[in-house]
Amino acid sequence: MRPIALALVALLILGATLPAADAPPKVGNLTGQLLVATDELRDPRFVRTVVFMVRHDAGGAMGLVVNRPLGEVPLAALLERLGMEGKAVGGEMRVHYGGPVEATRGFVLHTSEYVIEGTQVVDDGIALTAQPEIFRAIGSGAGPRRALFALGYAGWAPGQLEAEIAGGAWITVPADEALVFDENYEKKWNRAMARRRIDL
Repeated sequence: MRPIALALVALLILGATLPAADAPPKVGNLTGQLLVATDELRDPRFVRTVVFMVRHDAGGAMGLVVNRPLGEVPLAALLERLGMEGKAVGGEMRVHYGGPVEATRGFVLHTSEYVIEGTQVVDDGIALTAQPEIFRAIGSGAGPRRALFALGYAGWAPGQLEAEIAGGAWITVPADEALVFDENYEKKWNRAMARRRIDL
């Protein structure tokens, strides 16, 4: 596992509430869609990223980058860092760069058949959990069918994302389980870009 991923996991903070989302949604709500960086976007934090939009409303926007894996950590070690029993658990958990905001906060994006207190069902069979209990469930085989563990998130102030889209930095495309959880990271951006609509 890359040292940066191990360091971030060691600082993992789970259980915090998601950013407030009590403002009414704006027209053109992007929640549950994919935000895809265009070649116009030169910010190295977002070059050729694919972002699953967790929230988009009058209070701003939040999403998780889904195509930048950092490395893997043994699931047993992750559970132990969270103060849980990990001896009987095998396998590894891939760690992803979720975005530059609060890089030590962890989020698990997953299929929505798994729901616990605090889980946010986003859209179309995809949910988000920021509670450490999900790792115990994954380790015991009782967790979601598919999951993506991300550290940090991408966030935008009110109106900021809309301005970036208008400036050509991002396009939006439909999201689905197959693309969000696809492990072919090298081609995920290309697959997402192929979904763009051409308006005549």
